[in-house]
Order: sequence, then C-alpha cells, then structure tokens
Amino acid sequence: MVLEQELHLKPNRSPQAQVSPAGASAWHLEVPAGPEGRYRLAQLDDYADLERAAFPWKPGMNLSLRAKASHNDVPGTWGFGLWNDPFSLSLGFGGGTRRWPALPNAAWFFFASAPNYLSLRDDLPAQGNLAATFRAPKVPASLIALGAPAMPLLLWSPGARLIRRLGRRFVDQDAVNLDIDSTVWHCYQLDWQMEVVSFRVDQELVFETRVSPLGPLGLVIWIDNQYAAVPPSGHLSYGTLANPEPAWIDIEGLHMSA
Repeated sequence: MVLEQELHLKPNRSPQAQVSPAGASAWHLEVPAGPEGRYRLAQLDDYADLERAAFPWKPGMNLSLRAKASHNDVPGTWGFGLWNDPFSLSLGFGGGTRRWPALPNAAWFFFASAPNYLSLRDDLPAQGNLAATFRAPKVPASLIALGAPAMPLLLWSPGARLIRRLGRRFVDQDAVNLDIDSTVWHCYQLDWQMEVVSFRVDQELVFETRVSPLGPLGLVIWIDNQYAAVPPSGHLSYGTLANPEPAWIDIEGLHMSA
C-alpha cells in the first residue's frame, strides 16, 4: 500500500534570505545579492531537530515536485532530494541538531555552477544540472575522526589526489547531466528503492542507477552560494561565490509517499 506521509518542514536560512510559503505545498526560496566571502542559504528540510538515525525516509518511497529557478547558472548550488546531512553543512542557521560527521548517502537533483567539482570519479559529471546518488557504509564517527590527521594532505595536490582515490573505495556514486532549461517549470520525480533509484523529468525517465543510498535520509530543498571542488588535478578549493542579483527557486506540488 502506498501512503502519503505528512511533512514536517522547517526553514533554515541566513540573514536576509527568504523561505516563504507560496500556496499549498509550495514555497519560494531566495538568497539576496551579495559579494563572495559570505555564505547565503535558503533551505527547507525535515530533519533539523533529529539525530541522523531518526531521519524519516527509507527505501521504498517516491518524491515528486515542480520547480523552476531564477537563472540557469545560479552561482553556487541548489536542488532537492534526500541525504544524510553528512557534515551538517547548513551551519545551524535554523538552530538544528549538531551531528558528528558521516560518509555521504544521497539521491537528489543537484544543480551546481562552476567552479564546483563534486565527483570523486573522473568519468562522471561534476557540475551542471545533475541527477546523482551517493552510497557509503555507515562508519562510526570515531573512525572518521582517526582520518583527521590526514586532512592537511588535501592542501598538497599529490596528497589530495591520493585521498580522492582512496575516497572512491568507500564512497560509491553515480550521476548524469540533464539537458534542461531550469528557468521554466518542470516536474521532477525521484523513486528510491533498495536496489535502484529512478529519476524522471516531466514523466520521462532520465536516469536509473543501482547505486542506491543507505537510509534513513532526510528531505532537503535549498539554494546557496557555496562551491566545493575536488578535481582530478588535486587543486582542492572551497568557498562562496558572488551573486550580482538575488537568486531564487520556486517549488510547488511537493508530494512524498512510501
């Protein structure tokens, strides 16, 4: 039996950002114009006050919504889908629960401008309009912490390349570029099953992968001006981008069932 589940969404935003209801199951998320060097975020999620083990979604569920963005190349990232918030990257603007780091598990529509490069593999798209998944084992935070002494190696290109190769042993991923105009309304659907994840745009199957994340996961819808790049060259970079004018996404018809 397929059951629609009640959503408990909470806004998480930086100063002057907007997360505004725009009707039944509809929202407007907007970040203000501003320079680089200052993080701007507008986000909705359903896990802010939960421990990671209590995140609400498991395999055997479907997500659908309609969305459009202010620009085809929003500086930073935006998107929607499911993840385990592995590093609590929202920075706690909404006062959410702080969590220990974890390896990433996610299935989402992810839109990333340059200079983002969000792939450990050289044969997958790492920026642009993406449908993507990550699957990684549940490693205790204490073991992840043991890797902290190796973090300075990320500042040295040969060291970063080594860590990137090692990361592929623990984090499996899959992704495809979507040839769409994100400034017009599209219907996005994500079907997450134990063995496969399917992505549809306007009812057309655009991607199917057996790299299915481990749950439980939480719903996230966001727009921000952040970038992270882990390219094959080993020149790691991370920061925030300028956006000369406000950037926004509109969401409507959000529906989740399990």
